[in-house]
Amino acid sequence: MSDPRIAVLDIETAPLIAQVWGTFDQNIGLGQIERDWSILSFGWKWLGNPRFVYRDQSEADDIEDDTALLEAVWNLLDEADIVIAHNGRKFDFKKLNARFILAGMSPPAPYRVIDTLVEVRRVAAFTSNKLAYLTDKLTDTKKGSHARYPGHALWKACLKGDPAAWREMKKYNRLDVLSLEELYLKLRPWMLSHPNVATFSLSDDPNEFTCTRCGSKDMQSRGHRITQAGRYRRFQCQDCGGWSNGRLMEKDNREGLLTN
Repeated sequence: MSDPRIAVLDIETAPLIAQVWGTFDQNIGLGQIERDWSILSFGWKWLGNPRFVYRDQSEADDIEDDTALLEAVWNLLDEADIVIAHNGRKFDFKKLNARFILAGMSPPAPYRVIDTLVEVRRVAAFTSNKLAYLTDKLTDTKKGSHARYPGHALWKACLKGDPAAWREMKKYNRLDVLSLEELYLKLRPWMLSHPNVATFSLSDDPNEFTCTRCGSKDMQSRGHRITQAGRYRRFQCQDCGGWSNGRLMEKDNREGLLTN
C-alpha cells in the first residue's frame, strides 16, 4: 500500500450578472440574470510537493465555456484520495459538482474532504475563521490581497480580459493554496475528524503504530483512553503532535467491569 494522494485546492468563480433596481436587500429573479456563473480559475498542489498547478479562462474564446477547466479539475479529484479546501464543503465542491452535472459529466472517484473552516470551528474560537485572518495569525505565507484590483475589481477586470488582472488572479490563487497548505499543517494535530491516513499504509507488525493524521511511525504510547466499556491505549505522534487511540480494548479485569 502507498501513502494517500492529498491535494490542496482553491477555485474562483465568475459572478452572476443581473439587472437590478437597487443596491440593498435585492431579491433577484431568474429572469433578471443576464449571465450565469462559471469556473473562472483554479489552483492546486499535492501536499508537500513544491509544484503549483494553475488553470484559468484567460485564453478562452468564450469565458462562460469552462469545459476545459472542468475536465482538468475533474481529473485531479478523480486521482486524489483526500482534498483540502477552506469552506470547501459549502462552496468549492458543491460549485464544482453543479458545473460537472451541467456539463453531463459523471462523478469523479470518491475522495475525502478536509475543510479547514469546518475543522477550526470545531475546536477553537478565533476572532475570525476567514482564511485571511487565520493565515495572518498562524502561517508565514499569507492569503493574497490583490491590492492592485481591490475587492470585486479583480473579477470585473478579468471578465474584461485585462492581462494584468489575470496575472493578479494567478498570484491570488497561488497564495491562497500555499497559505492553506501551511494552515492545514498547523491545524492538523487538532482536527477531530481527520481521515485516517494510517489505513493507506497498514503494517504487518502488530507493534508498529502509524499516526492517523500525518502517517508518521514515530508514535509514543502515553496513557489510556477511558470509556464506559473499558480502556484503550493512547498514543501521541512525535512528528505532528496529534493524538490517536488503539482500537483493541485492554482485556485485564474486563470480567469484573460494570457499566451504567
